[in-house]
Formats: sequence, structure tokens, C-alpha cells
Amino acid sequence: MSEDVIAEIKKDYIYSLAGQGDRADGRKFDEFRPINIEVGVINKAEGSAQVMIGDSRVIVGVKVQPGEPFPDTPDTGVIITNLELVPLASPTFETGPPREDAIELARVVDRGVRESGAIDLSKLCIESGQKVWMVFIDVHVLDHDGNLMDAASLGATAALMNTVIPNAKFGFGEDAKLPLNDIPAGITAVKIGDSIMLDPSLDEENVASCKLTVITNKEGALAGMQKSGVGTLTPDEVKYVVHIAKEKASVLREKLEGIQ
Repeated sequence: MSEDVIAEIKKDYIYSLAGQGDRADGRKFDEFRPINIEVGVINKAEGSAQVMIGDSRVIVGVKVQPGEPFPDTPDTGVIITNLELVPLASPTFETGPPREDAIELARVVDRGVRESGAIDLSKLCIESGQKVWMVFIDVHVLDHDGNLMDAASLGATAALMNTVIPNAKFGFGEDAKLPLNDIPAGITAVKIGDSIMLDPSLDEENVASCKLTVITNKEGALAGMQKSGVGTLTPDEVKYVVHIAKEKASVLREKLEGIQ
């Protein structure tokens, strides 16, 4: 039996289950897989975290070092986010330049941190126009079983909450916690048939017509949205995803606050 035939059978099975209100792993449509968060997993980083959502696993390291500010923001710290799809994480990941999906993931993670105002960048100025703290967020996908977007977003937030500014290392006084204003959280949903499901498994992602990620801040305001896939969402479906994303984000924040 060819891979295409197997894939079509799997798709039919998932769509059939969705039509009956079920999922292959028995979860409800708005139910996440088990989530595990660990911080301080990289000794040489200023902050780090490992996040598992089901069998998807990411590790995030944060480096903080002095650098030059951008000319248009001379008193503001800098955020730079990178993401690597480690080849061992999935047979579809290959070595070489960043793939389009890796770039998309990095941009969404960066947008969530930036647009939520998670980091108080005004407090990262060392010398106006000359030197500021630069925050490098490096996300590495180690295992891929779906919903990397939420795992990467959650991992970045957890790592930032764990981050210390290395003042002593550079002769600027005592080390201090990274100044944070917010705890952004991303929630991803897919559309399968007429059903909307949160935290898609890899099989669900592969057969879904489209995917929507909603990132909110702790006040419930939107910090970012990203849609992918050729399918469409009705206005009511978008409103539902935004509504449920706000609810579920509060659950993720409780988990994050519990590890501090």
C-alpha cells in the first residue's frame, strides 16, 4: 500500500471521528495534551526552559549581552529570536538554511513577546545611544508531534521568566532578573471539516484545512494572530478561537507562574 493511500485513509479516519465529535486520542476538542515545563535546563544560558506538549518537545535558551541599540530606539533593549528545526526531531526536517516553517515559527514567537510588551525594554538601556542589553531567544525543536507553535511560544515565555541579566559578568553591578511586564501565551486551533480543535497532534495538523494561532497578554488583549493553510474560517469561527484562546491562555499562565 502506497504512502499516499495510507495518508488518505488516515485523513478519512480523522475527519470521520471529527464528524462524530471525537479525536483519535480521545481528547475533547478544547483539551490539551499533558504539558510539562522545566526551567534552568541550560547552565550556560542566562535563562532556559524545556517544554513538552504531548510528545512535542522544545528547548529554549536565552542569552543576554551588551550591544548597540537600533538608531531609532537609542534607549531601548533589543530582542532577536531564532528557531531551529533539529533534523532528529522529524524525518521531514533537514539540515541547511532555515526553512519557511521555521522562519514562520520564529516570527510568531517573536511577535508574541514583542507585541505583548512582555519584556520592559526601556529598562535594558545601559548607555543611551551607545549600549543596551540584547536578548537572544533561541528555540530548538527536539521532537515534533504537532503544535510546535504553542510549545515554542510557551518555552520562550518560560525561559524569559527564568532569565537573569548578567550585570556582574560585565562589571555593571549585581545580577538582576529580566524585567518583565507580561506573560504572553499562544493557543493554536485547527479546522477539520466543520470542527475546531485545540492543540492539534501531528496527524491532525497534516490533514487540517487551516490553522490559527492566537497570542494574548495577561489582560486578554490580542498580541498576535497567525493563520496558515488554504482553508477558510468564518467570522464566528475566528471569534470562537479568540474566545477559547483567552480562556486556555489563563491555564497556561497558571502553569508558568507555578514553576517560578
